[in-house]
Amino acid sequence: MTSNAPPPRGGVTPLQLQKLQGLSACVVASAIELCDVRLPNTGFSNASVRCLFEELPPVAGYAVTARIRTAAPPMEGGRYTYARTDWWDHVLSVPAPRIMVVQDMDSRPGLGAFIGEVYACILRSLGCVGLLTNGAARDLPQVREAGLQVFAGNVSVSHAYAHVFDFGGPVEVAGLRIRPGELLHGDLHGIQTVPVEIISQVLATADEVVERRHAVTSQCGGADFSMAKLRDAVIKIEQQWKSKAG
Repeated sequence: MTSNAPPPRGGVTPLQLQKLQGLSACVVASAIELCDVRLPNTGFSNASVRCLFEELPPVAGYAVTARIRTAAPPMEGGRYTYARTDWWDHVLSVPAPRIMVVQDMDSRPGLGAFIGEVYACILRSLGCVGLLTNGAARDLPQVREAGLQVFAGNVSVSHAYAHVFDFGGPVEVAGLRIRPGELLHGDLHGIQTVPVEIISQVLATADEVVERRHAVTSQCGGADFSMAKLRDAVIKIEQQWKSKAG
């Protein structure tokens, strides 16, 4: 059932969020690019992270942030522990759905894994649909079963000394500078920020991207294929985009 609650962030309604979740990341990226609100080489994750569960559908949610270390023990306690729960309040302070963004601050991120079976279940209970980290993940079958999408730098057999030492501030992961509350969207191709101030324009443009892609691909192959029809379709698409930009 779709909620009629007021939009949680920047005018994004539940229906708009639902539509965003149904789009591929590539279509969303093309739509944002055509809206001309940022440079085309910004706003999306680089190749230092990858989607671990390519078969899962796209996810969209609001960023919650934390910074961790895994190579050395915390100042107090000395071992990996589940006991610190104060950062859960930060997670719940941001409207659902949420995507946890964890920056591993070690000089070589990813020695140990912050996310595994237990924290995947905790994050799902806290309304998180995904996690983005430059660090590691483990317990992959169990994390997948929990339904948490993960974008990570690597996998690790151990959690080592993984511990949260800071949360609720800006982080930088995979070339993305992310603040709490920013809208994120991702799938098997990667993850990106979505400017909420133009969400209506992004979604409308996404529809056009899908339609105009089909106008070209439908001319490829088939019994009635001709180079002339394909050229005409491509030229028409270019003219339409130029007209829209003008």
